[in-house]
Amino acid sequence: MSGVLSRSLLLLTALLAFCLQGAPQVERIVNAAAQAYGAGAVAAVRAWGEMMEGAAALSDERKIRRINGFFNQRIAFEDDKTLWGQSDFWATPLDTLARGGGDCEDFAIAKYVSLRMLGVADDKLRLIYVRAKIGGPHSTISQAHMVLGYYADPGGEPQVLDNLIDEVQPASRRRDLVPIFSFNADGLWAGGATASAASATARLSRWRDVLARMKAHGFELGN
Repeated sequence: MSGVLSRSLLLLTALLAFCLQGAPQVERIVNAAAQAYGAGAVAAVRAWGEMMEGAAALSDERKIRRINGFFNQRIAFEDDKTLWGQSDFWATPLDTLARGGGDCEDFAIAKYVSLRMLGVADDKLRLIYVRAKIGGPHSTISQAHMVLGYYADPGGEPQVLDNLIDEVQPASRRRDLVPIFSFNADGLWAGGATASAASATARLSRWRDVLARMKAHGFELGN
């Protein structure tokens, strides 16, 4: 019984923390959406905010599935040329929600930011650049792709959140993905390494740029 009570208390604490910190932050993002995109964007951001409030008291394992499902179901895949008139543009979650579309980087960034706002620790999350084998693990045709990895144990096997597959799966089941490098707000890793190799913001100018634009839109990542 004490274990059940402890878990209930932790979930209640998480929900209270979101109500005190996350809800005001969502309102700031709503205001930014209204200024940048208008009423249609406000509705999209409010739907996201309601989903976030509902996910606040869930366990990390359930949070990743809730976030993955929300973006996969709500956001359509569109390439950057179509959405932004650029060959490679990294959108903030507000941009992605407002446009209702994005490419693989945009899906991964939106999921990462949402989970950080829900209190998932940064050392449990990495955006992972991969080569995705088109047609399965034995295919010789591949393309660049980005997914989000969730590490219950920071040094262990990640669960993969992918816009191409709705089911969150362990990396060992995704033999069609070959990791190239991964990063988060704290570091950059080569391949499947577990030791940080360099500063992500020093190596990835687009990452540094999108972090700055997220801050301007009112996003604050959790501790």
